[in-house]
Amino acid sequence: MKTWVMVRHAKSSWAFDLPDRERPLAERGVRDANLMGEHLKPMGFQFDKILSSPAKRAFDTALIVTSALEIDTSSIEIAEDLYDFSGRQVLDFMRNLPENLSSVMTFGHNNACWHLAKTLGGFVGDNIPTAAAVIFRFDVSLWGQISSCDCSVIIPKDLR
Repeated sequence: MKTWVMVRHAKSSWAFDLPDRERPLAERGVRDANLMGEHLKPMGFQFDKILSSPAKRAFDTALIVTSALEIDTSSIEIAEDLYDFSGRQVLDFMRNLPENLSSVMTFGHNNACWHLAKTLGGFVGDNIPTAAAVIFRFDVSLWGQISSCDCSVIIPKDLR
């Protein structure tokens, strides 16, 4: 069994003229990221690895969520392949993870989140909102075998 919790970065701010990778979180983004972490905490996940896109908004979301989960934030690793908006690069990255990892959390971007939730988990919505978490549970022993599975989507708006 392989478990993947994929979190879309929280709401970012457009208040500054910055390159895409450097956009910070908006105040709502900070609140929603903390809310998501607090909601995930009682679920009892034990992550073998936590990875984030290098974009500031994704990494800051990772810092807030892992802090709420009471996980050492220094364990977050940056993965360039998670700075992807189509989902193909992310899926290739996940399929090449070391097999000794059973449970992984990633922080990334839409449309990659939406595309993967739709194609792997049968998600029928037209969007994965900011700070939402998609929980994939694959009945396989190798990351290279991940394909269709059941998934659940947790949306911050539903937690408020």
